[in-house]
Amino acid sequence: MENGNSNRDSRNKDINWSRFGLGTEAARVRSNTSGFVDLSNDYGAGGHQASGANELFAEEQGDVPWWKSNFFISQPVLFGTWDGVFTSCLINIFGVIVFLRSGWIVAQAGVCGGITIILFSVLTALISVLSAVGICERCRIESGGVYFVVAHTLGSRFGGSLGLLYCFGQAVGCALNVLGFGESMAELVGLGESKWTVRVIAMAAVLLLSVINVAGVKWVIKLQFILLLILLSAGLDFMVGSFVHTEEDKGVEGWVSDNIVKNMWSNYTEGYSWFTVYGVFFPTITGVLSGINMSGDLKAPSTNIPNGTLAAIGTATFLYLVFVIFLGSTCTRAVLATNFMIAEDVSVIGVLFLAGLYVSSMSSCLGAMYGTPRVLQSIALENVIPGIGTLGKGRGPNKVPLYSMAVVAVVTFTFIFIGEINTLAPIVTMPFLLTYACIDYAYFALAQSFDIQHQREQRFHRPRVQPTISEDSDLDMLFPERTRHKNLRGESSSNSVSSPEENSEQTPITPKINIHSKQKNWYSNLCNRWLSLFGAALKILIMILVNWYYAMACMSVVFLVWLYIGTANPAVKPGIAFEFHFFRWLKTLILRCMGRRVTDYEQIIVTPVHPGLDVTSSQLNEDNEDFSNRRRYHQSATVQGHLVNIDD
Repeated sequence: MENGNSNRDSRNKDINWSRFGLGTEAARVRSNTSGFVDLSNDYGAGGHQASGANELFAEEQGDVPWWKSNFFISQPVLFGTWDGVFTSCLINIFGVIVFLRSGWIVAQAGVCGGITIILFSVLTALISVLSAVGICERCRIESGGVYFVVAHTLGSRFGGSLGLLYCFGQAVGCALNVLGFGESMAELVGLGESKWTVRVIAMAAVLLLSVINVAGVKWVIKLQFILLLILLSAGLDFMVGSFVHTEEDKGVEGWVSDNIVKNMWSNYTEGYSWFTVYGVFFPTITGVLSGINMSGDLKAPSTNIPNGTLAAIGTATFLYLVFVIFLGSTCTRAVLATNFMIAEDVSVIGVLFLAGLYVSSMSSCLGAMYGTPRVLQSIALENVIPGIGTLGKGRGPNKVPLYSMAVVAVVTFTFIFIGEINTLAPIVTMPFLLTYACIDYAYFALAQSFDIQHQREQRFHRPRVQPTISEDSDLDMLFPERTRHKNLRGESSSNSVSSPEENSEQTPITPKINIHSKQKNWYSNLCNRWLSLFGAALKILIMILVNWYYAMACMSVVFLVWLYIGTANPAVKPGIAFEFHFFRWLKTLILRCMGRRVTDYEQIIVTPVHPGLDVTSSQLNEDNEDFSNRRRYHQSATVQGHLVNIDD
């Protein structure tokens, strides 16, 4: 009787689950209380997604309070092109510098110089975006964003050293954004001249955002469109205000003045140049890869990332140009150089402009404080860098990286005390320029590795008539590259013990391909390896020209961490582009330019047998009994030729 009741109860449970189309497999997933569920089979993105008890049955079981199921994320949320990539990317690249420093950029570089700085910054970031898109469509990409792209392609040793610098740049960028927020709030309350007021407000904002990140409130995700609407409304308010009113006492003279002529060319003050002003503006576009950072939360990353990112770049570029041209046409140069809130005076509704300023600064900082600790946590969990394993610990079912968040907050507080926006902007520029240069080089190395893989496939392709085991073994001994090629393809060795009958019955093994050819998308042709190589060299040159000692410091830090990882943890996995060596390729390229014939492997020339020639073998030395058991690899032959008349 008890068995019957238990069977009936189990059937009832299955029926309850089947009502919702979930089946017994869902019941098995629901019974998992570890806090993480492997969703790689359902979503194809790989990895683990945070999940608690199923919200659908929270009321029946009573194990999840209603307030937690409504305000906290317990199920994976997948985004698309517009609600995920476009919104997140545009919020990050339409940042506080556009609102606070567009007028100052015009005062220093002029309208023409400002347009040049904008277009050059967009082009610099666009090359890295296309490189990252090319990597995403040619190899497997998991969660981890920029860090995973570099580590998966160039190896964990290089990815770990660059990942630390990337986290440092994000933390300093967070300080940059909250300082912009502090400046605007201090101006609002009439304490704009007090630097300590700005710093206290910035620190309070960091603490507030840290609390939000720890809680993981769901409305932050749901309000993305509202945040974007506020930003676009602030931009529209600024454009309309430039046409409808003037305030000559504040330096806003309108379109009828000749300010566009006076502000056309540069007028740099002492200590500033085109490159230093470029270093101030460039951090505003550093969030252009935020769509790639959320690759694990997208429905179709291969199409969502390029479409959403390119659309966001186009929209942001238009807004950048609007701010520079409109301010240069309506305001005097003296006001542009001193009044950082001049765009508020141009706007129709100043409160709406301030709302856009607050949203831009807070949303960018919130995104940095949410993603950066998780990148640091992933580096620690993979044991890439010995000594930082504590940073991989997390709290709760979502594994919130409290220790990593504390490290990021400490770095942010430190740079809030150090300086102002103009001081921090070049510091933020260097880590991102180096990161983007490495992404460009990663795509170049990936494309070159694919060529090496393709050439090897063509060289060692399987013939139609399969050789016997003994012949295949002899070929492996004569050409060791064949064995290495089989290992890379995941094939079984020819030396394995198996009968000819078993070998003939075996089906061909599918090659294990890690790098794929280009896809046939509209943006695939824009992903060019030579453009990526040019972009990497260009970014390194810009780093040196903007601030050479900051550039040397960043490169030195990456090199020292790279040496430390190689010494303390030499067993880290290499990247999928490990077959390509830049300096070997450069040497080969130089030798070919000098006219020398260079081959990647040893060539053996075998003379073909022609029908008009008689070939006989002869031995020149006598056999030695002491060496008679050795195999004969060398022989000499006498070739006798006969004249053959061929009629024309």
